Amino acid sequence: MFSQSSLQREQTSFSTEILAGVSSFLATAYIIVVNPSILSQTGMPFSAVLTATILVSFFSSMMMGLYANNPILVAPGMGLNAFFTFTAVFTYKLSWEVALGTVFWSGIFFLLLSIFNIRSYIVKAIPKPLRYAIASGIGLFITLIGLANAKFIVANPATMISIGNLNASTLTFIAGLLITVILLIRNVKGSILIGIVLTSLLAWPIGRWWGGTEPLVTISGIVSPPDFSLLFHLDLVNSLKWSLAPVILAFVFTDMFDSLSTFVGLAEASELLDENGEPRNIRRSLIVDAFSTTLAGLTGSSPGTAYIESAVGIEQGGKTGLTAIAGALLFLPFLFLSPLLSAVPAIATAPALVLVGVFMMKPVVKINWTQLHEAFPAFLAMVLIPFTYSITQGIIWGFLSWTALHIATGRAREISLALIIIDLFAILALIF
Repeated sequence: MFSQSSLQREQTSFSTEILAGVSSFLATAYIIVVNPSILSQTGMPFSAVLTATILVSFFSSMMMGLYANNPILVAPGMGLNAFFTFTAVFTYKLSWEVALGTVFWSGIFFLLLSIFNIRSYIVKAIPKPLRYAIASGIGLFITLIGLANAKFIVANPATMISIGNLNASTLTFIAGLLITVILLIRNVKGSILIGIVLTSLLAWPIGRWWGGTEPLVTISGIVSPPDFSLLFHLDLVNSLKWSLAPVILAFVFTDMFDSLSTFVGLAEASELLDENGEPRNIRRSLIVDAFSTTLAGLTGSSPGTAYIESAVGIEQGGKTGLTAIAGALLFLPFLFLSPLLSAVPAIATAPALVLVGVFMMKPVVKINWTQLHEAFPAFLAMVLIPFTYSITQGIIWGFLSWTALHIATGRAREISLALIIIDLFAILALIF
């Protein structure tokens, strides 16, 4: 499947794919610790959620590589884990066992939509300008995440956000960003990965030799055994009650819009398109995404979804499923070695995220800014993704405004049935 000749046809190589997989993993690895820190607030054991997170990430990313042949990592989604904890459990007063059951059933529903190719039709119905805007908006979102991780941008009660203080951490981030940019300009192979490693090394002295803070890079241990206590501990019967339909639908709609926008955005920004200009292997990729959500319910995690941080590896040169396989394999050792992740601080991957935002802005020039009925919905989608800190909200309001403006300006014939269906899903997502 990944022979030398097949890699050459994709204008890539084995070493490039492996480096890309390592880069994507390093940009995504934070989920191994962040996901259990959120879900454990429901009473689920931290160590067991960590194990579930790694299992979902490994099997889903491996399947994305082997079955869908796309360089995209799949892991429990940010936002979805917050919905699981703060809405499903805290607001609806569900036990975590029942909440896991709703995740499983949403995955089954999601899988049916994917198997019958309904989601692929939805992808094809997304207007080109919105695709370009979603890609660019995701780029801005990734950049915002990177800047926030580095505390280069911080919350400010007076202005909402503002520039952070220049201190040891932010200066190290700036140094890492400049190093990575220079490496990229000089076309150094593996420049993003090298940048991550060098920034981690630069961060080591902070809190030890200078900076006046706690050590930024700490290794709390080496080996930590896996905890499988959450495996198959979901409540399949009580989670299927009619009263819980809003929770299941909310998981479905949120996961669907997140994954659709991620696939479309990555495909447009990285030209991972088929001969018809559609995202490559979209049907298989969506099946993998649905499988990931189902697996999450079984293992003890919030839904899995395609990760926008995969753009780090794609920009590094990853073009095939070998990138996802390499990333997947790197998750597995952390069933035992999770404490080592603290050696790569957030400021080390932040430069890569900022630069990915630069690369993902490329499609914005394809939008016809002189046609306001197209430009306004595209602009709305693009800016709402980072401004609301939600890919879902950006794509929802982009769709709804596109349809409303086309109908109001006598262009209703340009609205396809599939787009109307998308709008209905968008409205349901807002309601639930």
